Amino acid sequence: MKKLALSTLLASLLLSTSLYANTAIKSVKEVNKAAVNKGSQDALASQKKLIMEAVNSLEFTNKALVALSKNDKSAAQKNIEKALGKLEVILAAKDAPKFLPIDSQVTMVEFVGGKEDVKKAVDTVEDLLDHKKVQVARQLLNTLQSEIDVTVVSLPLATYPDALRFAAKYIHENKIDKAKDILQIALSTFDKTTTVIPLPLLKATDLINVSASLSKNGKKEEALKYLAATEEQLDVAEALGYVSHSSNTYKSLHKVIKHARKEIKGKNKAEKLFDEIKGKLKDFKTKVFSEKTK
Repeated sequence: MKKLALSTLLASLLLSTSLYANTAIKSVKEVNKAAVNKGSQDALASQKKLIMEAVNSLEFTNKALVALSKNDKSAAQKNIEKALGKLEVILAAKDAPKFLPIDSQVTMVEFVGGKEDVKKAVDTVEDLLDHKKVQVARQLLNTLQSEIDVTVVSLPLATYPDALRFAAKYIHENKIDKAKDILQIALSTFDKTTTVIPLPLLKATDLINVSASLSKNGKKEEALKYLAATEEQLDVAEALGYVSHSSNTYKSLHKVIKHARKEIKGKNKAEKLFDEIKGKLKDFKTKVFSEKTK
């Protein structure tokens, strides 16, 4: 298993974008490596800007809490006013967002084995659990993922400004402890969402593009090799439990690939079938369970 952690301000990845558009890379291994590298690069390249007003607002909120710990009510009030001021323009907007991004992280973990390797690992985990070796099983189970995770931490605009106003009210009423409690809650209540991009599906997208190009150019044996590699990646994705809300399934993807293989071996052209595979894979990939909160 390979691990790569990349800290960013905010990152996202366009799931429907193919990461490979030519046949310059000859081996399946190199295509897979290119897909993984491009996936991590795209995650960083497509990063969005943080909402700096939200970040600054948090800084003033923290200063207000520090001021209250020193019993400096005047400084606390001023900092709360500044914290709210940083959000005035956003709050006044007609379509104000519900969440304001303040931080994010991109993490990539790659499982480099095949479907049988996943099966062996799962069998081992089950055996370890049968023998009550829970922690050893947990460590092995944690290796059974192959994905790019984009985690975004956001400030909830629906509750945060009201919390500041309540804190200001309590300070005015000399209820310092209540004001402190409110500010502490405001500084610890965030929305955390993780978007999951399965690497095997990114690899499958690139491999099917290479296979289609080779088939179009009459290189049937090479096209079949990449088609088989596409199926292997789909098998790995399924074995690792990456499911989709799409009407397309692993079964339907394998079915159309089987048809494409038959056409490649015969005299007919398989361009339409490759287009069908690409369409099904794109739909499947964009609807893979993509969000989870940790």
